[in-house]
Amino acid sequence: NRPIGIGVQGLADAYQKMKIPFESEDATDVNKKIFETIYHAAMTMSLDLAKEEGHYETFPGSPISQGKFQFDLWGKEPHTDRYDWDALREEIKEHGVRNSLLVAPMPTASTSQVLGNNESFEPYTSNIYTRRVLAGEFICVNQHLVKDLIKAGLWTWEVKNALMGRNGSLQGIKGIPDEIKNLYKTVWEIPQKTLLNLAIDRAPYICQSQSLNVYMGEPTFAKMSSMHFYAWKNGLKTGQYYLRSQGAADSIKFTVNVESLINSTDKGNSAILQVLSKNNEVKKTKKKIRIKKKKGGKEEESKPVFCPRRKKGD
Repeated sequence: NRPIGIGVQGLADAYQKMKIPFESEDATDVNKKIFETIYHAAMTMSLDLAKEEGHYETFPGSPISQGKFQFDLWGKEPHTDRYDWDALREEIKEHGVRNSLLVAPMPTASTSQVLGNNESFEPYTSNIYTRRVLAGEFICVNQHLVKDLIKAGLWTWEVKNALMGRNGSLQGIKGIPDEIKNLYKTVWEIPQKTLLNLAIDRAPYICQSQSLNVYMGEPTFAKMSSMHFYAWKNGLKTGQYYLRSQGAADSIKFTVNVESLINSTDKGNSAILQVLSKNNEVKKTKKKIRIKKKKGGKEEESKPVFCPRRKKGD
């Protein structure tokens, strides 16, 4: 039956280049248009191949042989009127299609790294991250963010330091405009329901299913149950591919200047900054300490980081 899986990568890159935040109405509109276009193009090409080579073996009797597209099975109308679905429908009923299945957005974890895009249809997990390859480990920064900060005259050493101290999050950094903060929210800062709604919106144009990862900082049975029922009630074929969560305790992953980190913070909501803010004076020191974090019930030591010298009695 020659099923194939056509997917995407770099949706987050497209949004950021177009200056469209994930939580905006424009993101909803563009998401639908992209997948409507992919589905129409895939159907058209499969029809052309069927005209030359014949339809797939079990085409007769299938929903598509009756002119029922995927969105028809969902009881939905096409998002736009840019494509002549009725004409395509009649041609397919006459000639068939070469492939039984066409669209199946996959994770693209490896190929997106090769091509320099963000994975699949997901938001960035962080605006600064470590990429591991055979040649070693490299610290990478979101290229779109860097360009926008340079253009705004905000790509400074203090901002770089603050970004590293917040594990790649812009939220809470002084001097960054709200429009940039909203555009470059990480997946941990976007409501899971927003990502589910985008998946639901694109689903009528996906004849197989989509590899939808779930991101929850602190997953619970109640949260997961609510999320899965919401996805099921809205017709998603796949409610979850991987569940991604964050550790209960996390250390700063890079060597940062603590005094600069404090000065660049709006509200000081970081646990580390709350401790440091109790000191009347922060002094830099070359003494290295190791921050302990729990992992699997055991305490492990992180890589050394620079820490301020505390006063006696603190």
